[in-house]
Amino acid sequence: MQRFHSDQSLSEVHESVDTTAPRKGWRRILAYIGPAYLVSVGYMDPGNWATDLQGGAQFGYQLIWVLLMSNLMALLLQSLSARLGIVRRRDLAQANREVYPPLVNFCLYILAELAIAACDLAEVLGMAIGIHLLTGLPLVWGTVITVLDTFLFLFLQRYGIRKMEAFIICLVLIIGCSFLIEIIIAKPAIGEVVKGFIPTALNNRSLYIAIGIIGATVMPHNLYLHSALVQTRKISSDDKGIRKAIKYNIIDSTIALNAAFFVNAAILILAASVFFSSGNTEVARIQDAHKLLQPLLGSQLAPILFAVALIAAGQSSTLTGTLAGQIVMEGYLQLRINPWLRRLLTRLIAIVPAVLVIMLYGDEKVDDLLIFSQVILSLQLGFAVIPLIHFVSDKSTMGKFAIRTYVKVLAWLVALVLVFLNVKLVGTEALGVFESGTAWYWKLLLTLAILAFVWLFLTMTFLPMIHKRRKKQTATLHGNTITLKNLVVKKTNRIAIALDFSKSDEKLIAYAVAQGHNEVTYILLHVVESASAKYLGPASDDDETRKDRQRLDNYGFQLIEMGYRVEAFIGYRNRVNEIIRIVKESEADMLVMGAHRHSGLKDYIFGETIEDVRHALSIPVLIVNV
Repeated sequence: MQRFHSDQSLSEVHESVDTTAPRKGWRRILAYIGPAYLVSVGYMDPGNWATDLQGGAQFGYQLIWVLLMSNLMALLLQSLSARLGIVRRRDLAQANREVYPPLVNFCLYILAELAIAACDLAEVLGMAIGIHLLTGLPLVWGTVITVLDTFLFLFLQRYGIRKMEAFIICLVLIIGCSFLIEIIIAKPAIGEVVKGFIPTALNNRSLYIAIGIIGATVMPHNLYLHSALVQTRKISSDDKGIRKAIKYNIIDSTIALNAAFFVNAAILILAASVFFSSGNTEVARIQDAHKLLQPLLGSQLAPILFAVALIAAGQSSTLTGTLAGQIVMEGYLQLRINPWLRRLLTRLIAIVPAVLVIMLYGDEKVDDLLIFSQVILSLQLGFAVIPLIHFVSDKSTMGKFAIRTYVKVLAWLVALVLVFLNVKLVGTEALGVFESGTAWYWKLLLTLAILAFVWLFLTMTFLPMIHKRRKKQTATLHGNTITLKNLVVKKTNRIAIALDFSKSDEKLIAYAVAQGHNEVTYILLHVVESASAKYLGPASDDDETRKDRQRLDNYGFQLIEMGYRVEAFIGYRNRVNEIIRIVKESEADMLVMGAHRHSGLKDYIFGETIEDVRHALSIPVLIVNV
């Protein structure tokens, strides 16, 4: 483990794919294709399967429009994530670290790690179930075997990001082809499928499944991942190059996420056409769905393809989960550990609870654990979406590539929907705990956790707005930047120096000489403030007045001997008025005064002299700290 201070996200593959080289036709687009496919596997991981199966089995084709809405949400958010990485060359974790205070960043890091661990848990269980369905191996052994995919990740990483992208695309093709064949075998009612795209009213049961579908579709770690993966492309830093990268990454995201939508829709349509139409509406477990496919479809190929697709989904998602973990750790903590150790730790965090649940409660509770992992993911979503919207809306950092108003409105509507669903979910679960006979200390712990989440959410949401408003106020106060056109200043010919016959006089004269030249006339002035001077003015002839005149003449003689031209003036009575009068009558071009750095009451008394003189004169006033 070592501190990592590079600004490059995924530095080992940063800008490793050069898109600036001249290419024609499809080759130009293919240089950008890849990052969204690594992201898309998170939208078809085993955690999505449970909600899609339940939705199709219980409500037929009714919830297809919910899947479509979830996919549109995901497409919008992933395009914003890609825009952040392309324009600012920062991933979401790095952008958070630059804006939020350390405590908030640490909390966001913990939540991001929890989301990755929860996603990895779903992938572990999905692969274990797939291995069990395909080979009959017990779930607990299948779960332990998933540790071995650590070495697959390390093997692929050695060959660069393009080889890893190619491997993931192959797995996506396996999943897509498997379900395409399943759909062909199932022969769903096309008319009913089309009707499913029309939004319909949801009752309490269907609303719960719909929330699960949305929560399982849009995943927080994918937002971190996408903002880093687009930086594996080397692009031109000019506006044209950035616009081209944004354009092609939107195309990449659209194709990849539509592929994910096809997979999720295929699972739901398969469940609707096979289970809902046959009256098996209580099918909720992946294992049950696998068992019923053969007798209901009359094909031995269907359950095999189902298991193969499940394994491919789990394997592809686990690779991208490792990359996301590396991104959040380096981005938030600036810590880097060996990839194999990072992968092993993440996998163990997922395997331990899975093995414990299987050993203590049996295979029947695996699907409950799978759904629980999706609940954890859903709870983290707002903490990734809201900062992302803030960053891509900020014109000071995104410039002309900040999102437009209508996109901003859509993004905030999506965030509002996601946060509302999460709050409703947490509120329902918390209410159930408080109404139950749970011990008081657990209720207290739950209350503190909810308050901590509320604090973090409010800070994360409104702190960027506060910073933006302060910057705007500062900009309004100082106005727009002025174009420098006239830097010619009137030549200084006469410099007045206000002296008080203290040790500071030499410093004041030195600063005055530094401002002048050989032809400048230095005007030495002093205001006598004795009782006689205040009463008699110029007629005063007391000891203090005579000594002050001698001191002033002495300064003049010394400067004349040094080759300077000097004039001397004595003032009487009021210090401020006399300084102003002498400066104006002597036609001085500049005034040099001393500030004695008084504090408290003295600062108020003596500081008034400088302020009053400065405001009464139109010439430059040099204030020297003495």
